[in-house]
Amino acid sequence: MKQQVMVDSHVGKSTRLKKSLWNWAHALPKIDLHRHLEGSLRLSTLAEIATEHGIDLPSYDIEKLRPYVQFTDEQPDFHRFLEKFKLLRRFYTSKEAVQRIAREAVLDAAHDNIRYLELRFNPIALARVQNFPLADVVEWEIEAIEQVQAETGTRTCLILQIGRDGSVELAEEIVDLAIAYHGPLVRGIDLAGYEVAYPAARFKKPFTRAQAAGLHITVHAGEADGPESVRAAVEILGAQRIGHGIHAIENSDVIKLLYKRKITLEVCPTSNFQTGAVSHLTLHPILDLFRLRLRVTINTDDPSVSDTTLSDEYAISINAVGLQKRDIYHNLRNAVEAAFIPEEERPQLRERFRQELAAFPEALMEFNRELPGR
Repeated sequence: MKQQVMVDSHVGKSTRLKKSLWNWAHALPKIDLHRHLEGSLRLSTLAEIATEHGIDLPSYDIEKLRPYVQFTDEQPDFHRFLEKFKLLRRFYTSKEAVQRIAREAVLDAAHDNIRYLELRFNPIALARVQNFPLADVVEWEIEAIEQVQAETGTRTCLILQIGRDGSVELAEEIVDLAIAYHGPLVRGIDLAGYEVAYPAARFKKPFTRAQAAGLHITVHAGEADGPESVRAAVEILGAQRIGHGIHAIENSDVIKLLYKRKITLEVCPTSNFQTGAVSHLTLHPILDLFRLRLRVTINTDDPSVSDTTLSDEYAISINAVGLQKRDIYHNLRNAVEAAFIPEEERPQLRERFRQELAAFPEALMEFNRELPGR
């Protein structure tokens, strides 16, 4: 009996420590640089839109619908993860639906104390259901974001995403849109998809044109493929940030390239496990990437698909991966400096975090530490 009491006490203490860690993470002001709009839909909203527009679903019960749009107990796999989006992209049925989903994504981020958010979306994926003009979709997103960021105080920027499996002509069309709407909200372009089958080099021309127009560049690389994919994203497409990039750890020359060029990594721990990019969270290389003094940031990727929040990602990074709180504070400074926010706004964002982090012991000392290469 005494032994059982000791076990129960240990379990209770462990639960309390995890809860305390999550509460700390939740209270922190945060930045999410890598969040897909299409992976941020509320399940309750899916059911409501489906009912309103007569979308045929496997089930209209949220719990029964969950396995179709959310990664649950499945075997981690990149393609299985992407399968969730086939259903998720059927809900952009009207201007109202497009704007509601964008609005709720920012509201949910604000509820998690995210002060700066970047949402990326593929205009073609959003327009496809009803054959909306691509420019209309971008304008609807801008209108919704302008309104909700004013309400919440969560500064939000948009990144237009290009699919690796699409044609170069479609990529050029998305770059045209990004250039046309480049301003306080539309800040850059992204390349996403299965990097093993669709190499970056074929998109060199549209990305070069985007960079020349002043757009920021981020590229998914080093997630499903190895370090050479990261090198190509930087050297061929001019990436300033790498989505995921965790397999860069496998090549010291690529690590040196990232360090020398001050490239920021947008790491998403839970997603990396679910896609099979890492076999277990305890083996995630983010700790090594921090210790190599790379510019690492922690993000959500697809909060609805992964059933996560940024607070969850911070807590998991400490509890499962082995990061320290100081690494989280470094992550915040890295994110401030890497944000695609207009340059004239960066000092304000930096100061906002300094003021809010003053409430956390040792946070300011770590946040104010100079970044590598500065």
